[in-house]
Amino acid sequence: MVVEIPVHNIKRSTEFYRRLGFELIRENSTFAEFKWDSHLLFLAEQRNLPQTSVFPPPNIRVMVPNVDDYWHLVQELGASVINPISDRDYGLRDFIIVDPDGFGVQFATKISDI
Repeated sequence: MVVEIPVHNIKRSTEFYRRLGFELIRENSTFAEFKWDSHLLFLAEQRNLPQTSVFPPPNIRVMVPNVDDYWHLVQELGASVINPISDRDYGLRDFIIVDPDGFGVQFATKISDI
């Protein structure tokens, strides 16, 4: 299974995900394929995509060895934060940001791994 996210502007979104650390595999004028470890993520530009503000935004969770490193990265990038970094009662230290189209990206580390 692969998640495909519709976006308004493929160039803007491709740059956003590259700066977060996703590895760009291939792209064309309306599509980009990324890799994170052994997982794939697709972005597809949709010309008639409506502007919406769904809350909470749907999100993907990216498990990383040290979530604090990614917290510092997104602060440097000026990403829009939905949930700031914190230890959660469900056993993760995590945070959620949104991409340029409002789709959530959650970075997390198991508290037991910290």
